[in-house]
Amino acid sequence: MTNLLWYQYALIALIFVWSGFVRSGLGFGGAVLSLPFLLLIDNQPLVFLPIIATHLLFFSCMIWLESGYKKYRTGEAVKTSIDWPYLKKILAIMIVPKMIGVLGLLTLPANIMSTIIFSIVAIYSFSYILNKPFKTSNPALDWVFLITGAYISGTSLIGAPLIIAVVSTHVAKEKLRDTLFALWFILVTIKMAAFAYVGVDLQLGYSLWLLPAAALGHIIGVKFHNYLINAQDSIFYRVLGIVLLTTSLIGLS
Repeated sequence: MTNLLWYQYALIALIFVWSGFVRSGLGFGGAVLSLPFLLLIDNQPLVFLPIIATHLLFFSCMIWLESGYKKYRTGEAVKTSIDWPYLKKILAIMIVPKMIGVLGLLTLPANIMSTIIFSIVAIYSFSYILNKPFKTSNPALDWVFLITGAYISGTSLIGAPLIIAVVSTHVAKEKLRDTLFALWFILVTIKMAAFAYVGVDLQLGYSLWLLPAAALGHIIGVKFHNYLINAQDSIFYRVLGIVLLTTSLIGLS
């Protein structure tokens, strides 16, 4: 990310504000809804992916600390904003395909896989927008989506929409964002370890430089998330559906 003009750096900073807002507002989309715009400015995915991943790890820790602070302040130690039982269940399903994707043990055509994923997510998004969320009673179908999403997450960090399609139907809206943050923290830690192992520059300097921009977006996103949680379920899921549809259209294009 060198030899750019001043306005290109300014645009990158604005995109990271957007990335922080989406991530903290809904719990996903920080990468898939910002990376396409970043690559239009500077086509270097291995520069931007580590920065996005580092920010996700940082703000995940902030969310966890905030959750623990609330429990301490209220004295309600039995309550948590993370659905740990369900998280452990899906991690048991996802960990192997995640590692396969990270290690590149199975190579599938990226354009075909991406088209399948975003097409499926688009179908899900319409069900949310119409306030009729699709819920499957077939655990095998959930397994297929989680395994595929985990594999894609291992290869390129864009598997989140497919994972969301499953998790959002099984986790209460009050716990959805923080449960997703916990999941992303684990999956992204694996990806970052792979980056470091193969010698990819983790771009820690740029991560620190862009942290204030992401923090501004994070603060705005937290306020937006609190609004959604207090809103009617129909509003929450409609917003979720619109974001998923937007993600799918960007991905397909």
